[in-house]
Amino acid sequence: MPDLNFLAPVPEVVLAHNELLSPQAFGQKLKIHSKQDGMPDLQGVHVAIIGVLENRNAVNYIGEDFNLNEIRNALYKLYPGSWSTTIADLGDIYKGETVEDTYYALKETVSELVKLNIIPLVLGGSQDLTYPMYRAFDNLIPMVNIVNVDSKFDLGDLTQPIKSDSFVGKIVLEEPYNLFNYAAIGYQTYFNSQEQIDLMETLYFEAYRLGQVSNDITLVEPVMRDANIVTVDLGSMKASEVSLNQKVSPNGLDGKEICAITRYAGISNKVNALGIFEYNPSQDDDITCGLISQMIWYFVEGINNRVDDSDFKDEHIYQKFITLVDSEELIFYKSIKTGRWWIEIPFLNEINNKLKRHTLLPCMHHDYLDACNNQIPERWYKAYQKNCV
Repeated sequence: MPDLNFLAPVPEVVLAHNELLSPQAFGQKLKIHSKQDGMPDLQGVHVAIIGVLENRNAVNYIGEDFNLNEIRNALYKLYPGSWSTTIADLGDIYKGETVEDTYYALKETVSELVKLNIIPLVLGGSQDLTYPMYRAFDNLIPMVNIVNVDSKFDLGDLTQPIKSDSFVGKIVLEEPYNLFNYAAIGYQTYFNSQEQIDLMETLYFEAYRLGQVSNDITLVEPVMRDANIVTVDLGSMKASEVSLNQKVSPNGLDGKEICAITRYAGISNKVNALGIFEYNPSQDDDITCGLISQMIWYFVEGINNRVDDSDFKDEHIYQKFITLVDSEELIFYKSIKTGRWWIEIPFLNEINNKLKRHTLLPCMHHDYLDACNNQIPERWYKAYQKNCV
């Protein structure tokens, strides 16, 4: 049995509510960590829901506590799809004596689950909890890609202590340096200083504005296909989509878009962990809790539709296309099974780094069309530049 001692059981009030649900409901299909029965057997579990009741590093923290009971109630009463995925709700990590104690508990829990090939689905307070999720991978994979669905980049003041709006700066600056790529999805320019926008460019990170994502949600798919950790700030949602205390901006993603994004995260074969953060309960909580429960539903739906199509050793399952842009030869691969595209990034053998697994970069069909029209795809350019650093 893995060491999951930091997790407290799902509250009894939630389990009582679950008892009243239809036998076909989501909550009736879960393996649940309860006070009566203890930690469930994790054999065959694919996804583990974890609550983290930590919000002390939130920018607007004023001492309030919260729980995730209403989210669980909303999730449990949904009906699962025709899934083969086994899901467990492992309960909550409570606030430690210090925030660092909570970070340690989350880091160890995520690490243990990922070692078991279980995807942790972390529900939490402040988004700085992404940092211990990232640190959980220190000894698991050589380099990590993070996708942040947020209206802000969360780079913050790199000289200040970590906060919910500055955790990315800590990830970038703190050893060991395991971050390969950081991508921001749905950012809104007026919430980010020009210095931060310039820094994203300097670091060759990816940033997709809200308008780009809303105009073509499929832009998100190749970004998610290369992600290890996906973190969602509920502040990225437009005010009309959420409850009273959750309202941040009149502009933002709508419910359909965020569910499509979490489904893309689920479909990705590389996504090992998902975090949904910045939940702020209020009296009219039903809408936000319903939205989060549907985001989770679509994430699991995506996992059930995963297809392993990246074995490029078998030339019968892909097509290869070679184009010439200026003096650069670009090599594309298309999966015959799924129709998904990749572009090859030449690995620089003279550089002793950890990037060999990033030599194939997910892309879209239009990237190939751009290359045919003598335009270098932006994703390829940024990845190539990082490879050269």
